[in-house]
Amino acid sequence: MKISTNKITSLFMFAILAWMTYATAWADAVGVPSSHNLQADAQLAKSRGVPLLVMFSSPHCTYCERVLNEFLLPMQRNPEYAKKVLMRQIEVGSDQKLIDFNGKKTTDGGFAVLNGVMLSPTLIVFDYQGKPAADPLVGLGPVDYYGGYLDSAIDAGLAKVRPK
Repeated sequence: MKISTNKITSLFMFAILAWMTYATAWADAVGVPSSHNLQADAQLAKSRGVPLLVMFSSPHCTYCERVLNEFLLPMQRNPEYAKKVLMRQIEVGSDQKLIDFNGKKTTDGGFAVLNGVMLSPTLIVFDYQGKPAADPLVGLGPVDYYGGYLDSAIDAGLAKVRPK
């Protein structure tokens, strides 16, 4: 049986498209999820014994993309960080409905304002009651030190939720 060059090319292109679709779906699945219910997220964090890290981001924010791709996504894929922190995202200025830590209805934008978030990205590590457990990380800052600052904030959160 002879297979034509056009058929081979078509099969090859189909395989590439299938792989790209799978890769995109996989990337979405392992990303940092958006929060819709911080009260439920806090309960999940509590059941795991970890603080809740919330990234306040904006659409088309190149610094947000860098923080996500260079720091949060690699941390999300590292099993050691699953033992240290639960991560969520909130979009600054969005009218997306959100349940806050107290079970009250608000929006992503309203929650950002309530927490004094003016710039994105801003990362805040919260305890289970919704209190900041460390100073917020505002902007990207020096990339060489950002990972250390982020680890320090997570460690401060751990110290608050896992007292000795």
